[in-house]
Amino acid sequence: MMNRESEFAETVVHINRVAKVVKGGKNFSFSAVVVAGDGSGKVGFGTGKAREVPPAIQKASEQARKEMVKIPLVSGTVPHLVWGRWGATRVLLRPASPGTGVIAGGGVRAVMESAGVADVLTKVVGSRNPFNVVRATFDAIDRLMTSGQVKRLRGVDMKAPDPAETENTEENAEVAEAVVAEGDDI
Repeated sequence: MMNRESEFAETVVHINRVAKVVKGGKNFSFSAVVVAGDGSGKVGFGTGKAREVPPAIQKASEQARKEMVKIPLVSGTVPHLVWGRWGATRVLLRPASPGTGVIAGGGVRAVMESAGVADVLTKVVGSRNPFNVVRATFDAIDRLMTSGQVKRLRGVDMKAPDPAETENTEENAEVAEAVVAEGDDI
């Protein structure tokens, strides 16, 4: 049986110390953002808050393992250009040619590496808040679709050949028959 810790790669993206001012002074607590992924297309993120750092990270990692999503990958990269948005943060994910690597920083890099994306170009526009960057990246991931998914949404029958291809095939068959008939005469 596989151990839960070895099953997913977890990355702590950011730990933030927050303070609540009360009558007796300040109560400090910590909030954490953690990204977990299996390295083959599944990735999730979680946030946790506690009075100390280790419990906050543990809460975030448990939530990240529960809320995993599948990334559609094509040859180790994303299938198409997509924008994700959360608050004042916008994240661009762009497919890259093989060998490019993960060109990303901060939260976007953590998400892409945990998911197992080999080649991708990214850009963060607007707020660089790590919590919002991770959420905007997941918004972009939710918008990704493969060509098969788009065809199903549009109602294109994937088994039926394209009308343009059918005409071309019939013309090719006629030409092939004519060539064979001429070859017999010679």
